[in-house]
Amino acid sequence: MRILLTGGTGFIGSHTAALLLEAEHDVVLYDNLSNSRAEVVDRLERITGRRPVLVVGDIRDEEAMRCALNEHRIEAVIHFAGLKAVGESVEKPLEYYDNNIVGTLRLLEAMRAEGVKSLIFSSSSTVYGTPKSLPLTEEMPTGEATNPYGRTKLHIEQILADCAKADPELRVVCLRYFNPIGAHPSGLIGEDPNGIPNNLLPYVARVAHGRLPKVRVFGNDYPTPDGTGVRDYIHVMDLAEGHVKALPYVTSHPGWIAINLGCGRGYSVLEVIRAFEKASGQTIPFEIVPRREGDIAANWGDPSRAEKLLGWRARYDIDDMCRDAWRFESMLEG
Repeated sequence: MRILLTGGTGFIGSHTAALLLEAEHDVVLYDNLSNSRAEVVDRLERITGRRPVLVVGDIRDEEAMRCALNEHRIEAVIHFAGLKAVGESVEKPLEYYDNNIVGTLRLLEAMRAEGVKSLIFSSSSTVYGTPKSLPLTEEMPTGEATNPYGRTKLHIEQILADCAKADPELRVVCLRYFNPIGAHPSGLIGEDPNGIPNNLLPYVARVAHGRLPKVRVFGNDYPTPDGTGVRDYIHVMDLAEGHVKALPYVTSHPGWIAINLGCGRGYSVLEVIRAFEKASGQTIPFEIVPRREGDIAANWGDPSRAEKLLGWRARYDIDDMCRDAWRFESMLEG
């Protein structure tokens, strides 16, 4: 298939692109490079022997989106592009609503104009809000996201559901991620955000590498076994495979559906730090700081719908995730 990945040079987009290229799909990466690097294209070619097309553009530019869809005769879109930091979204809600929601509207308008009917959306477990019980299933209510980032994902899901209801030919799968970490086993691509990382694992990796002094642990007074936040961490290669497995489904099932992608168990912040110490052989200093606004105590999901509908299940554990993330970090220049 001919597939366009918005945000395709980013963390999850680049790993999904690698698997799509290996599966002989034609891949177009559409990205404004605000939090990624164009050299990802070269690395993908080294990994797969095939080179994706890179279109540098913003998802809020409908005309540029239409040109990319038309010129490359795109058959399906995987929509990764968006701002994604919980803490930053609390500080900059307007930027998040503009980029994530307005950008998705422009994408949908471009898809409608060009007759593209299949969309996989990069959603998030944050749409569930504060869990009333765990694990989280897709039947549980949404609508109480605890931060602007989560609300953008929630609003986009609702927009997509409305569009699918209005257009019986539209096919939409919302993949609700839990917490992707790790890197490609080659060490050539991984999570390397510009500036100071907002997510836990790249921050831990930079501390282990000596690029940052210590990890800040946001709160140790949550009602969890060690007081730190618990999350369902998933290897980015497992997550990428979930998108590949979702393609046959989305191209053959009209309508809208949400599907969890997670390991089905939680790890605490301190467990992740200890696992990274084991993987890296480094002592990782950390300090406890106050809770971060918008965070919740614990979050993990039930991935059984993904196994039933997509034939997908996570294969990697926390040691695999930390090992691959450290390999990638170790190959970076200090």
